[in-house]
Amino acid sequence: MLTILGFGMIATFLVLIMMKKVSPIAALVLIPALFCVFVGKGAKLGDYVVAGIGDLAPTAAMLMFAIVYFGLMIDVGLFDPIVRGILRFAKADPVRIVVGTAVLAAIVSLDGDGSTTFMITVSAMYPLYKRLKMSLIVMTGVAATANGVMNTLPWGGPTARAATALKLDASDIFVPMIPALAVGLLFVFALAYVLGRRERKRLGCLSLDEVTETVTENSDEKVLVGAGASGGKASGSGSGSGSGKKSSADGSAPSYENEDGETFAALDPNRATLRPKLYWFNALMTVTLLTAMIMEWLPIPVLFILGAALALTVNFPNMPDQRARLAAHAENVLNVSGMVFAAAVFTGVLQGTGMVDHMAKWVVGGIPDWMGPHMALVTGVLSIPFTYFMSNDGFYFGILPVLAEAGNAHGVSTLEVARASLIGQPLHMSSPLVPAVFVLVGMAKVEFGDHTKFTVKWAALTALVILGAGFLFGIL
Repeated sequence: MLTILGFGMIATFLVLIMMKKVSPIAALVLIPALFCVFVGKGAKLGDYVVAGIGDLAPTAAMLMFAIVYFGLMIDVGLFDPIVRGILRFAKADPVRIVVGTAVLAAIVSLDGDGSTTFMITVSAMYPLYKRLKMSLIVMTGVAATANGVMNTLPWGGPTARAATALKLDASDIFVPMIPALAVGLLFVFALAYVLGRRERKRLGCLSLDEVTETVTENSDEKVLVGAGASGGKASGSGSGSGSGKKSSADGSAPSYENEDGETFAALDPNRATLRPKLYWFNALMTVTLLTAMIMEWLPIPVLFILGAALALTVNFPNMPDQRARLAAHAENVLNVSGMVFAAAVFTGVLQGTGMVDHMAKWVVGGIPDWMGPHMALVTGVLSIPFTYFMSNDGFYFGILPVLAEAGNAHGVSTLEVARASLIGQPLHMSSPLVPAVFVLVGMAKVEFGDHTKFTVKWAALTALVILGAGFLFGIL
């Protein structure tokens, strides 16, 4: 019964948010509360929610202060050179822009943190997509899938969890998987190229001057990068012809000039929040912060709390400026932290009622004996839906050991099963149980249901490509 209710709860959640019948926050709270009553454990709902919040509170704190930190770094101009480089490469060609999105997301993913990747990627690419009226869902789908492939890095989480659960060395799991993962990443780049061509066909390939002419003087579209002291408003893409001039909230022209002398509205190079004299200090502080994350000198939430406080104090020593910066990023902080705590209700009920355990046992128990010698394949296929419908902790510590034992009984090595367990990560990064995905859709102003409908098929296909490459190279 718990198995049926567990799958029913997940299916109800996905259907309602994809049909846009309820908001994700409401669905994450109300649906598990209702199913908790159906299970007959409504009296324990409070305990389950408190336990879920306790598990996710460090993640919520990390996201809150990470958004503030990287928001400040965007304000002061740390990422402006990256954006300028992308602008020079992408110009106004949708193909180059989508491919650039995938490349940027993959590069930034090297730090091992999905939230950081999405904040930087969206901040850099959002103005380009808005100016060309490109699909923002393409941006979120490509970024999430690229990050999912890179999430298999040993410091990204899944590999370390698999190694811990099965008592293996992380390098023994990851290093042999590199060729298959490289194929998966190349597939994401190829997918970005195809999606970019689709956007180019829909929009045409404009010159930067043509794009700029679509910007109206009176638009109040908020650009997530380069927010000025006056509240972060910048010109957006209007539907009218306008006068062809560019404007921002403070009257300055938010444009860059490329090597051909063409201009394109993106970051405001004259915004009041820029701190060019502190550029190398901010760069060193960010590198030190990311190094400390990788080396695990302190817990990640603590690092971002310290980093945000230091960045705010050094770059904006005056109290009114500090309040203005915090207010500028408050909306993103509230949206993301609210979503995380709502997700705590969902995960708390799933785990507290035992539904997730019964679901896992049902799936594993349904594997026929003749598939025993193919447990690497079974694990790879199961990892795609399982890492989407549950947390990495639940899959790697709860289900993977059972799959490994079943494989060992049929002569399949634990290492092969461990490697196969990484296959589902491209889809995992779009799971509603991953807090980072709400950073992505929140900053991109995309409905989570729309993102899900678009991304699931491409991310699952990417995972299957990695699985096929693993068998082709004899890794699995």
